Amino acid sequence: MPVTYNPSGIVQMIDTFDRPGEAFAEGPYADTDTYAVGLEDKPGKRIPKAGATASAGVGRARAEWSVFEAEAKGPNASAGAVASAGTLSAEAFARAGLGSASASAGPLTAKVGLSVDTGVSVGAGSVEAKVLGCGFSVGRKIGFSLFGSGIEFELW
Repeated sequence: MPVTYNPSGIVQMIDTFDRPGEAFAEGPYADTDTYAVGLEDKPGKRIPKAGATASAGVGRARAEWSVFEAEAKGPNASAGAVASAGTLSAEAFARAGLGSASASAGPLTAKVGLSVDTGVSVGAGSVEAKVLGCGFSVGRKIGFSLFGSGIEFELW
């Protein structure tokens, strides 16, 4: 189970500190989303970001409130591209997993699951690449993953 501390999560706290609580659970699902937001004084819209995502799966539950989030998923697949000015980053990804559970509180995140993620992420001072769940991170984040599980260290 990787547990990570991500200082850029502190920037995201600015975007979510006053987010109202919400929770849901659902069976089979399929979603698509495109967005371009930023510089609005509303939760989730303060920091400029844009992206497009698609996901589908069998079973998902999620709860969020303020800077806290928790999510559990059954078998699922997703793909997308995202760019954020707040973290000076961009990523493109495709993910497929048998199941996962994650929880975060601001910059601290824990996740357990079995997946075969493929993608690339480039940010201020870091690069991450994965193929079929196996990959590495170099820069201010150092880490490796093997079939969806791994370890990461955020250096600053």
